Amino acid sequence: MAVPKHRASKSKRDKRRTHQKTLGPNVTNCTQCGEATLQHHACPECGTYKGRAIIETTE
Repeated sequence: MAVPKHRASKSKRDKRRTHQKTLGPNVTNCTQCGEATLQHHACPECGTYKGRAIIETTE
């Protein structure tokens, strides 16, 4: 079984992990009302998805 001969420094460890960061969600604007929505989800404000009313909302 492979075992490291020397301890990796904090600098070496962090350089290796530079690409393991988390990204925020992809947010777009609704085409109907302009509110911020997640991609491929119905708009929580107006209830539309791809220009069609999906969710009944009371306004």
